Amino acid sequence: MTSFWHTRRALVLALLGGVSAAACNTIPSTPAEQAQPQDYRLGPGDQLRITVFNEEDLTGLFLVGSQGTIAYPLVGEVRAAGMTVAEFTSSLQAELQSYVRQPNVSVEVANYRPFFILGEVQRPGTYPYSAGLTVLNAVATAGGFTYRANRSRVFIRHANEAVEHAYQLTIATPVLPGDTIRISERLF
Repeated sequence: MTSFWHTRRALVLALLGGVSAAACNTIPSTPAEQAQPQDYRLGPGDQLRITVFNEEDLTGLFLVGSQGTIAYPLVGEVRAAGMTVAEFTSSLQAELQSYVRQPNVSVEVANYRPFFILGEVQRPGTYPYSAGLTVLNAVATAGGFTYRANRSRVFIRHANEAVEHAYQLTIATPVLPGDTIRISERLF
């Protein structure tokens, strides 16, 4: 008789495990265009750490200005906005060819441009971006939702867009550098 109960208990636990695994798979996904990882594009406000091997005067931190360029020694203004880090590295290396023999250039983003959050959060404002940021992380950074917040939908305007788009608010809804996030008021 005890083996019957052990078998029954094992069966119930297996079924519950399957149900919970299935429930995990039913979490709504983010929009297809956002779910796909994309190469990060540089923009105004990004701070770049540029290293040129054996060239201390050409190594340092450089800010992408409002015109989308950096002021770089020897070569002057270098376009960065709209480029990936790899594209910008190649471009800068090509620019330096006239001044440095076989320049070995390394570029990384030291600080991303900030994101903006407004609407029904405790402390709306501008906050520093960090890799892998989601809307829920951004809301937590801004002190959490107000009691009036709509917790099922979010409006996001990406840095290079003129209009905001509505998205379902999930645990995986991503935020990109320069995004403006708006948490709307729920309808009672």
